[in-house]
Amino acid sequence: MANAFPGWHGTTILGVRKGGRVVIAGDGQVSLGQTVIKGTARKVRRLSPGGQSVVAGFAGSTADAFALLERLEAKLEATPGQLQRACVELAKDWRTDRYLQKLEAMLIVTDGRQLLVVTGAGDVLEPEHDVAAIGSGGMYALAAARALMDSDLDAETIARRAMAIAAEICVYTNGALTLESIGG
Repeated sequence: MANAFPGWHGTTILGVRKGGRVVIAGDGQVSLGQTVIKGTARKVRRLSPGGQSVVAGFAGSTADAFALLERLEAKLEATPGQLQRACVELAKDWRTDRYLQKLEAMLIVTDGRQLLVVTGAGDVLEPEHDVAAIGSGGMYALAAARALMDSDLDAETIARRAMAIAAEICVYTNGALTLESIGG
């Protein structure tokens, strides 16, 4: 018999790099089927492995994301100052380790210089146009942020406005933002 348990939905994570500053914003909604379970979840975190400063946002299963963030911190400690290398090592492990292969999450990470999307498919992507988005409302936030990038707005204002637009369109996204910035 197929599992009739409704899937967890929610999360819009957006990364915007502009003017030497990177902002990662995440909404607070977690939904189970058609029900909002929590409206103030914190899906953007600041990591400080070995004194480095890295900001990460996650979409997907919270427990899976925390397992990945712990592994990312270990990779960052092993390769100080090399975010991309740490992310590639994490993605390789994620693809080849039987336990990690079952994890259902995606990450957006930044050290203030690089903005990367890390997936369980083994991808470590540096997005074009200095904007990255993941999660249920990610494409709405991405489109809004890209439209605002040519304006005089700073990274934080772009992220806030794009997330507000996504929250107006996507039923799995709300306006309870967590926002972390780095650089600039």
